[in-house]
Amino acid sequence: MSLMVNSSFSPDDVDVLRGALDNWCVEKRLNIKSAEAQFAASAAIDLFQSGHNTSEKLLAALREHRAL
Repeated sequence: MSLMVNSSFSPDDVDVLRGALDNWCVEKRLNIKSAEAQFAASAAIDLFQSGHNTSEKLLAALREHRAL
């Protein structure tokens, strides 16, 4: 899990992150409050910060993430 010091996200960024995570959870049939979804949320933030900054790119990266 990454440590986010002095990181901020715009409302649009949060929408991208939440949209991709919601779709990933639906595909995996997971509750958004599950431990697996929490881990995926952490991974999504890391992926977003590394350039996967659209819902489509982020969802594709989550699908391909080896630890998920």
